[in-house]
Parts: sequence; C-alpha cells; structure tokens
Amino acid sequence: MQIKEIFDKKKLTLSFEVFPPKQQGNLDILPQKIKTLAALKPDFISVTCGAGGSTKDQTLEVSKMVADSGTASLTHLTCVSATKEKIGEAVKEMKAAGIQNVLALRGDIPQGMTEEEATRDGYKHADELTAALKQAGFCVGGACYPEGHPESANRMEDIELLKRKVDAGADFLTTQMFFDNDMLYSFLYRLEAAGIHLPVLAGIMPITATSQIPKMIKLSNAFIPRKLLAICDRFGSSPEALRQAGIAYATDQIIDLISNGIRGVHLYTMNKPEIAQAIMQNVDDIFGACNK
Repeated sequence: MQIKEIFDKKKLTLSFEVFPPKQQGNLDILPQKIKTLAALKPDFISVTCGAGGSTKDQTLEVSKMVADSGTASLTHLTCVSATKEKIGEAVKEMKAAGIQNVLALRGDIPQGMTEEEATRDGYKHADELTAALKQAGFCVGGACYPEGHPESANRMEDIELLKRKVDAGADFLTTQMFFDNDMLYSFLYRLEAAGIHLPVLAGIMPITATSQIPKMIKLSNAFIPRKLLAICDRFGSSPEALRQAGIAYATDQIIDLISNGIRGVHLYTMNKPEIAQAIMQNVDDIFGACNK
C-alpha cells in the first residue's frame, strides 16, 4: 500500500524506523526485531540506507523483511555519490521487489569531497530525486528539519529548499528528531505561511544513553531543553534509570504532540523494539481513541 493512501484513511499514523546492521552476518537478528515492531501495528516501517543511492547495502533485503511482516515499508534512497544511471538501477531493483514507498534524500557529502564532486553526473538535491521517483510511480516522502538543516544559511532558506521538494511532488514529510515540541510547532507555522500543507510526521528519538546526544545534535541541529539535560545529568550513570526517564520524556512529547493535532508520530527505534514497546504501552489507547 502507498503511504499517501494511509493518510486518507487515518487521522493519526504511527511509524517506526530501523536500519540494516553494519555487519552482513548480523542481518539474521533483524527478522525477530521487525516482527516485534510489527506486532505494535504501525502503519509503516522505514528502512534507512547508506550513501550512494544503492539498494544493495541490505536496505532492500530489510525492506522485504518488513513486507513479510505484513507491514508497509518505506525505503530510504540517497542520491549523493550516485550517477543518474546508478539511481535508475536502484529504481529498477525497488520496482522488482514490489517497493511502493521511498524516502528521497540527498545524503551526507562524504568526508574529503565537495558537493560538486559528490553530485557529479547525478542529482544535486533531493527535489531532483523526488521528481524522478514520482515519475517512476512511487509514493515519495521528504525529510525536513524543524530547527533548520545544518547546512542552510537560515530558516527562511531552509523552507525555500523544502518547498522545492514539495513542488517536485513529495507526498508527505518526516522530521528529523527534535526534543522541544515548541520547535516543531513554530516550524509548522512557517510551513503554513509558505503554502506547504502536506502531512508532517513528527520524528521522536528516545534518549536512553548520554552518548547519543552529540550525534543527535550534529544530525538534526536539535536544541536540547534544560529538562532533558537535567535528566541526562541526574541519571547518566545508571543505564536502567536513564532508559526509564528517556522513555518517559519521549512519551510526554508524543502525548503533547497528539493533543495539539499532529498527523503522525515517527519513532526512531535504533533497532531496539523493546523501547518502542515500552512507549506504546503508555500511549496505545491514545492512538486508538484518535482513530475512532
């Protein structure tokens, strides 16, 4: 099923994200993890990929695992360091595998390369990839940054670049992780002012280890609220306590988002289905009530 059809049927959606393991031999641990996530009845599960636009880095295989679980999949595809010919091959692979939904991403510029070098003979930005995927018949999602992409000069430029994805045919948007809901609400107002009216899925990342924070800031340009910093300072030396506090913080975020009319919650699981289970135990009745 195409994800845009789900938005037509449901008031509130739930989705999870998984990633292929770095080591090929670890792939056999994913089916059970995906089965556990599928039992929580998400509307879809997204599968991340590496740079280069390839579906051969286990992304396609994991997407098939998701489909085998009876859940719709969203396959990530990047265009950085990939020629248009290589992207065309990836599209054929996804079509042959029955993939219907793709998240179109530029991807990170490899260290030591310029943007021009990394996009030579290919698509320079995600809006160009979006247009190509729409032409191929996929339902296409786009990524967005509530606090601005780290490479954007300012938030106005960030919205302008995002609108190019929308104009290219994106069907929905998924945010990078954020930890202050007011940042998302401000972002949504900016989207409205720019004439962007697509469904926006709120990306929630439960913090269960203090080592995650620097990477999260780098990836999403996220502001870390004082409350979350205090939690990490107080419980950082106790993994069990920080896990419980991180789940509680993410739960509070989700309840507030749903109360304020967000269309969907996208949970970055970090391949830890037990975290998703714990959060859903707190909010499953809330999701059920919203979709009656």
